[in-house]
Amino acid sequence: MIKAVTDNKERYMDLLLIGDEQEDMVRRYLDRGDLFVWEENSEAVAVCVITREGDGVCELKNIAVSPGYQRKGIGRKMLRFAEEYCRSFADKLILGTGDSPLTVPFYEKCGYSRAHTVKNFFIDNYDHPIFEGGVRLVDMIYFEKELR
Repeated sequence: MIKAVTDNKERYMDLLLIGDEQEDMVRRYLDRGDLFVWEENSEAVAVCVITREGDGVCELKNIAVSPGYQRKGIGRKMLRFAEEYCRSFADKLILGTGDSPLTVPFYEKCGYSRAHTVKNFFIDNYDHPIFEGGVRLVDMIYFEKELR
């Protein structure tokens, strides 16, 4: 169901852009990250990208589920997979997201706690306004979870 992708990662750009909607931002971490794809009937329906940040920390840079497969538990399973994958070489998994009513409750329900905020991240790093769940994203909210 979940497989690692080591080459031609760009072929999953359409899915990656669901989780991070500006291509140049995705390219900043795609090559150095570990890409995993969830397939159903030979179709890629979810992705995640994990980077190793050093000092026992991994970062979930992107997690996305195709719209037709959302709200079926795949995102939660991908997140659990990321945690298990990182557990063998990291103590903590961090992730950044917008202050959205769609994502913040999801990560909190999955056991993540707020760590810090990067003010104006979306304004400073994206070439257009980003909206999610009817809210304009301004600050990046970082969450973390201890893995051990």
